[in-house]
Amino acid sequence: MFKGLGNLASMMSQAKNIGSKMNELAERMKRERVSGQSGGGLVTVVASGTGEIISVQIDPSLFQQQDQEMIQDLLPAAINDALVKGREMNAAALQEITGGMPGLGDMMNRFGAGGHE
Repeated sequence: MFKGLGNLASMMSQAKNIGSKMNELAERMKRERVSGQSGGGLVTVVASGTGEIISVQIDPSLFQQQDQEMIQDLLPAAINDALVKGREMNAAALQEITGGMPGLGDMMNRFGAGGHE
């Protein structure tokens, strides 16, 4: 009976440690940057690891061509590329923290610790 209490104490200690690491991860993801591109680099979007769009660069040739439709197609594609890369970076960092504990990463993502959906 008391053996179970020792396991519970150990699990509580691990949970506290993971919580601290999750806070560190959240701060790190705010500073991390990923970039997404579309149109062979005609549009580049830089985002933080938390999914915040930091900057957008559009090749001047698109403006010279006055191709609004192409810009409207390329911009969401570049944004989505950056956001996917950010989620992948976040998932890899979360995997490091949880040590690959089955289900823990999914649970943390559901509660918002793993980034934006």
